[in-house]
Amino acid sequence: MRGRRYDDGFGWRVTQRNPAGLGRLTVARVGPRSVVTEAFASSPLRLLTPANHGHAAWVYSSSYGGGLLDGDVLSMHTTVGPRACAFVSTQASTKVYKSPRGTRVEMTADVADDGLLVLAPDPVVCFAGSTFRQFLQFDLSSRAGLVAVDWVSSGRRESGERWAFDEYHSGTVVRFGGRLAMHDAVALRASDGDLATRLGRYDVLAVAVVMGVALSGDVERIMTRVNSDPPTGDQEQLVTASAIGASGCVVRVAGRSVEAVGYTLQTFLDFVPARLGDSPWARKW
Repeated sequence: MRGRRYDDGFGWRVTQRNPAGLGRLTVARVGPRSVVTEAFASSPLRLLTPANHGHAAWVYSSSYGGGLLDGDVLSMHTTVGPRACAFVSTQASTKVYKSPRGTRVEMTADVADDGLLVLAPDPVVCFAGSTFRQFLQFDLSSRAGLVAVDWVSSGRRESGERWAFDEYHSGTVVRFGGRLAMHDAVALRASDGDLATRLGRYDVLAVAVVMGVALSGDVERIMTRVNSDPPTGDQEQLVTASAIGASGCVVRVAGRSVEAVGYTLQTFLDFVPARLGDSPWARKW
């Protein structure tokens, strides 16, 4: 079986050339707007491209069945061309059902000079007994921009499934101008100890990456805002930020609810609607 090799941050893996949920997305600049020139998805992956009032292309992903079932593998590649702008999200939270064999999501993206990719999905919700592994890789040209959000909730808390999944593993690699700029991972495993006890009062963990020369002013404002209010040991929400080179940062949030963390993310990313020409969160978060 032929396959492709990639570095997922935890050692080399080999995946099938054509996993069941394969997606390809290409966004190009045409006149004053960015348009989707390619949107291919095989079941169980779906891609929706709604109209909006801005100049960016909007794309929402979903899956048949309302979530990830045991053994599901989704693999999507996104290309954002020169001067193009793309907003990629999900229709709703990514639900991960009980999965002894595990589930996996892979996303790779190439962003050309003066292009911008905003990846802002709803959170991952892992049900009891589920296993979810995710790999995100972004290859940015030297003048490209990226805003990427990755977050997970404790699960179906109201049903008594608080941090009751078996494993959540998400790795992110960002290359900027051909050089490695960020290599990050979040790994939560029940085998390492009771997750509910280890995570205490917090029910949501989020990571947001902002990177690009054109976004350097926004990065500076984020760093200033976070550093002006350093976290203490007894807060409803913890927020930290770390610089990535001269024009990037990563923000980490731990909070009590999806609504509260979503509001915090929207506050730090308040520059995004202007970059898109429309607000994707006006009717969502």
